[in-house]
Amino acid sequence: MRPEPRRRPTARQQVLLGDLEVLFLAEGFAAFTLDDLAGRLRCSKSTLYALAPSKEQLAVRVVTGFFRGAAERIEERIAGIDDARKLIGEYLAGVAEHLNRASAAFMRDLAEFGPAREAYQLNSRFAARRLRQFIDKGVADGVFRDVHARLVAEMTGLIIEGIQTGVLGGRTDVSDAEAFTALGELLLGGLNK
Repeated sequence: MRPEPRRRPTARQQVLLGDLEVLFLAEGFAAFTLDDLAGRLRCSKSTLYALAPSKEQLAVRVVTGFFRGAAERIEERIAGIDDARKLIGEYLAGVAEHLNRASAAFMRDLAEFGPAREAYQLNSRFAARRLRQFIDKGVADGVFRDVHARLVAEMTGLIIEGIQTGVLGGRTDVSDAEAFTALGELLLGGLNK
């Protein structure tokens, strides 16, 4: 038996998902119960159950929506940019801006809840692939030194993984947003001719 396809959210549900995103980014999501959320959003629990069958699945839906929306807005931000240096700078600035909206509580809950962490990991892998494309483009266009683009991209991917897993933040006491800003500076400083 195949699951029913997910219906497009109604206008009211889209508003609730947006409100949940704002709430989760500010305060995290692990400590909330569905009763808490219903009270904060002034809706019924059945309204929340219409969004997802459990609090955990609701958290995953909101987190996934946050990262999907961030990725879409970042892609819109870089649309039409042809210079690889500007692509990398704008792309990582966009990542930093979106992560800057996330509180320490949100990032902690994200790290501790596997299904939500997977959404962040998926987004991080996508970012690493996009950066590799930008590096390849810069080398091909002659604006970056002729580097081993695949190696630089893989190292970038490892740095992104270190940011995403909290290892870099824990060792350096910087936020993920600050780490992505520093990654941009490192890449552009090391790749420019």
